Amino acid sequence: MSFETRDITPRIATEIRSDKETLLSGVHASAIRELLERRGVLVFPRIGFTDDEQVAFTETLGTFAPEAHGEKIYKVTLDTRQNMLADYLKGSLYWHLDGTMNEVPILASLLSAKSLSPEGGDTDFCNTYAAYDDLTDAEKKEYADLRVVHSAWNSLFYYDPEPSLKALQGMMAIGEKELPLVWKHRSGRKSLVLGCTARHVVGVDHRRSAELLVKLREWATQPQFSYRHKWSVGDLVIWDNTGTLHRATPYDPASGRMLHRTKLEGEEAFA
Repeated sequence: MSFETRDITPRIATEIRSDKETLLSGVHASAIRELLERRGVLVFPRIGFTDDEQVAFTETLGTFAPEAHGEKIYKVTLDTRQNMLADYLKGSLYWHLDGTMNEVPILASLLSAKSLSPEGGDTDFCNTYAAYDDLTDAEKKEYADLRVVHSAWNSLFYYDPEPSLKALQGMMAIGEKELPLVWKHRSGRKSLVLGCTARHVVGVDHRRSAELLVKLREWATQPQFSYRHKWSVGDLVIWDNTGTLHRATPYDPASGRMLHRTKLEGEEAFA
């Protein structure tokens, strides 16, 4: 039963070489979970899971999280012919953390590449555990108790600077959430909670708030904390949603790019 690992960069992303039978057996599930938390992103090159196999593999790692209407597989594409809500995914082209509107965000997402765009469509990741660790002691003290209001509608302005009132109200209906800037995990580790849903720092002047959020986004997405995955058909990538920001690089919605997603239920509330 083959299972080999190789760190792709010093601070984020590990490649796992294995076979379907080994992965589906769950024998290495604990090791995969530990690597996921420590490395943020795991890459299984050209493993070629079917949808049923991807669901089964996801279930070996924790509690499976179905989609909003009970679907097990979510089609990640900007093509509205394949996903009626694809326009909502335009926000995925900007750095974000999934589930900032929830008390307990998902633990992890798993993406399989089914078809790709000839140009663009890579996925960027950054490790916000590592980014926090490298802050100065003075910065850690300054940010320790700051709270940030997150809203889905804030991300709307990234891809539609002049939205219609109807579009804005539709996004506003999703709600907003006040979250810690620094997530203090049960493990004792800490990570930064950032991304395009972050609207303003509570109790801070709006200009200073904007400067701080942009400063930290630039800090966390530096090359030493980041990894860009250039997809091949059949690749599976898992990322730890508790300490990893991600975004897709731009691609033509009509290109046929299609990824299939499964998710692991969250196990820890923001704190």
